[in-house]
Amino acid sequence: MHLMILASFFQSDRVVLAMCGFGLAILAIGVLAIRNELAQAQGLDKIAVLCTVCYAVPLGMFGALHLFGVRFVADLVPKYMPGRLFWAYFVGCALLATSLSMATRIAVRWSGVLIGILMFMFVVMLYILRGVMIQPHNRIVWTIAFRETSFGAAGWILAGNAIRGWRAEGKGTLVIVGRTLLSFTAIMFGIEHFLHPLGLPGVPLEREMPMWVPARVLIDYLTGAGLAATGACLLLNYKARLAATLLGGWLLLMILVIYVPVTVGLLSSLNLPMQVEGLNYFADTLFFTGAILAAAYASPHNA
Repeated sequence: MHLMILASFFQSDRVVLAMCGFGLAILAIGVLAIRNELAQAQGLDKIAVLCTVCYAVPLGMFGALHLFGVRFVADLVPKYMPGRLFWAYFVGCALLATSLSMATRIAVRWSGVLIGILMFMFVVMLYILRGVMIQPHNRIVWTIAFRETSFGAAGWILAGNAIRGWRAEGKGTLVIVGRTLLSFTAIMFGIEHFLHPLGLPGVPLEREMPMWVPARVLIDYLTGAGLAATGACLLLNYKARLAATLLGGWLLLMILVIYVPVTVGLLSSLNLPMQVEGLNYFADTLFFTGAILAAAYASPHNA
C-alpha cells in the first residue's frame, strides 16, 4: 500500500510536486527558526509558538500553485484587469516572499501588513463583488469570504506583534483589528459546524468527513463549540490566549488524524484536480490554524 502511494506521488503533475516540495521546505525553515523559542516555551505555549510555521507553510504551497499551476488560478483574476497572467504570477511571488518572511521571522511587520492588505483585496474583488453579491444565499461563498478575511486578519496580528520601536498604539491597533475580524470568522465557522455537522472540521466547506472517521457528528459539534467559544473570548478579550491555544491544538490534531489521511487518499487518485483540491483543503485548514495560533501568540498570558 505504501509503495502504491509513493509511486502515485512520483507520477503526479509538477503542480502537486511543487506544492508539496515548497510546503516541506518552508516547514523545515520555519521549525529551524523557532527551535530555540520552542525549546524554552512552557506547557501550552509550545503550541502557540507554532503560529508562524502554520501560517507560512500554506503560503508557500499556494505560491507554488500560482507559479506552477497558473491555469488553476488565472481565471480568478478579474477580467477588467489587464495582464491577468502577470497578476497570477505576481501574487505567487508575493505569497512565496511572505512565506519565507514568516518562516524566518524576518521583516514580519512589513510582510504581515502587506499580506493582510492583499487578502482583503481578494475578499472585496473576488469573493464579495463576484460571489456574495451574486449568490447571497450560497454558504460556501460566505465561508470563503470569511476564510480569506481570517488569513488577512492573522497577517495584521503577526505584524502588530512583531513591531518594535513604533508607537504602542499603532501596534495595538493592528492586533485589535485583526483579532476582532478573526473572532467574527471563528463564530461564523462555529455556527456552520452545528448547521452542517458532517463537514471536515475547521473551515466548513463542501467536502464531508470520510465514513471511516468515528463519531463524525460529535467531532464537528466539538469543533463548532470550540470555534464559537474562542471567537467570543477573542472578541471580549477574556481568556483569549488559553482559548485560542486550545482550539489551535485541537485543529492541529484534526489535521494530523483526518486531513493528512484524506489528502494522501486524494493524492493517490492520479486525478490532478482532486489532488490539488486535497492539498488546498489541507493548506486552508493549516492556514486557519495558524491564524488562530497567531491570536494566541499575540495575547498576553493574563488575558
